[in-house]
Amino acid sequence: MQILDPWSIAYVEDYNRLIEVFGIDVITEDILKQLPFLNRYFRRKIVFGHRDFQLIVNAVKNNKEYAIMSGIKPSSTYHLGSKITAEQIIYLQQLSSKARVFYAIADIEAWEDNGIPFDKSIEYAVDNVADLITLGLDLKRAYIYLQTKESRVLRWGYFFARGLSRNLLESIYGEKHLGMYMTAMVQVGDILLPQHPDFGGPKPTIVPVGVDQDPHIRLTRDLARKYSGKFKFIPPASVYHKLQWSLKGPGYKMSKRDPMSCLTLSDTPEDAYLKIKNAFTGGRETAELQRKLGGKPEICAVYQLALYHMEDDRKVRQIYEECKRGLRLCGECKHEIAEIFVKFLKDYQHKKKSNMEKARKIIEDITAKY
Repeated sequence: MQILDPWSIAYVEDYNRLIEVFGIDVITEDILKQLPFLNRYFRRKIVFGHRDFQLIVNAVKNNKEYAIMSGIKPSSTYHLGSKITAEQIIYLQQLSSKARVFYAIADIEAWEDNGIPFDKSIEYAVDNVADLITLGLDLKRAYIYLQTKESRVLRWGYFFARGLSRNLLESIYGEKHLGMYMTAMVQVGDILLPQHPDFGGPKPTIVPVGVDQDPHIRLTRDLARKYSGKFKFIPPASVYHKLQWSLKGPGYKMSKRDPMSCLTLSDTPEDAYLKIKNAFTGGRETAELQRKLGGKPEICAVYQLALYHMEDDRKVRQIYEECKRGLRLCGECKHEIAEIFVKFLKDYQHKKKSNMEKARKIIEDITAKY
């Protein structure tokens, strides 16, 4: 079983095996039916696993306070993988008026992992926060910060590093340079920040992530238990979504490291159309075979775009069934889905323009404090 590496392109072939090896719990229908409504990632089992999600479900049901913790590495613009996490943050915030979002701009990680200068991170941060606002974040119930400016995160990260050996970190993350292990400790501080006394102390906290980020969750939960006597931490809960493939097909997730592998929310409609038209499909070698045998949507990057990002459940089912029955050819399907994404991008980018100044003001206010 491969090490789940938060900093490398990851592909999970067998999620059932991963659940077994890493002790992730399956999200059951019993859990889902307790929620007031579901977004498409939960409805379609794209969010497939969790740790202690019942704590958050109980908080929603009982109108109790809880936090959603997430963030972004400001190394480029949002791609569709970033959008998946952002829409889960917003969904979890919408479940209750008692929910508060904590959103880290991970400029330290951007420097250590990508060599992004801190002033450049600021530019990306403005754009990333504008995306988050455009997707629907309620700013009145959100705390957005830069890692380099949040001393509580830095202090806790270094405090909790006491007693951790390099061998332990290597067993969790694989062999990395020292700076990357330090960023892992900063992320421990991020994940536990909602439970800091300045924010009301211990409370249920949920971290929505792609499954490749589970090492951060496991480490933080272990340290939360270790220091529970002093800080009364509640080990953070998590929900996990399946990684979206590259447009090149199964084998890689969408990654900002490979611009041609992914769609970004800043792509021009023309570029987005071209990328989808050139994406990997589950089609047969010829149209004749496609009509006779049907296609293979389960390995099709274009169908996966529809599954993850189209809201209409009926339409997604129709695309799947028509493909399997040979009633849908790949060229026609690519054109239809590309046209839908082009319309989405045009509408989205128009709306985002009106949020850029708001996002810039948020980041400027953060930096002006220090």
